[in-house]
Amino acid sequence: MTSPTPQPAVLALGSNLGDRLVILAAAITALEQVPGLELTGVSPVYESAAVKLGGVDDDAPRYLNLVVGIRYTGDPHTLLAAVNAIENEHGRVRAERWGDRTLDIDIVVFGGLELHDARLDVPHPRAFERDFVLAPWLDLDPEAVLPGRGTVRALLAAIGSTVSPHPVALSLGGSR
Repeated sequence: MTSPTPQPAVLALGSNLGDRLVILAAAITALEQVPGLELTGVSPVYESAAVKLGGVDDDAPRYLNLVVGIRYTGDPHTLLAAVNAIENEHGRVRAERWGDRTLDIDIVVFGGLELHDARLDVPHPRAFERDFVLAPWLDLDPEAVLPGRGTVRALLAAIGSTVSPHPVALSLGGSR
């Protein structure tokens, strides 16, 4: 399903272990090295409480979150393999579902594609209820739409926001 025409996509990045800003900046730089991927924008950074299987965990380290806009010429599974490799390079351990992590990269949307298989769900099935995805995405693209759910603006308004802007911004190239 490789597309010769670059497809717009949105990736959500988060980190709650280690030097979170350094890790997110390095992840942005690594994304720029993925063949067929063009980074088109980087949202402001937000801080949020950790969300675990049992709900919000105020005792866990807090996350730094952002989203990036990309254009990608490959298929979504190849993109998933690339972002999983970047996570692994930054010490991602998958010991606990929704556990603390050095780096998490999710594919939120991939063009207008709807895909649901054993490896990947696009659009991301929980993006509509995650303010730590919606708030930075709205900053990146005030007209953003989550397919099948509505505008990001309306989705964020419906759930409210508990995230707070972080004072340090990252940009293309991962620089501060």
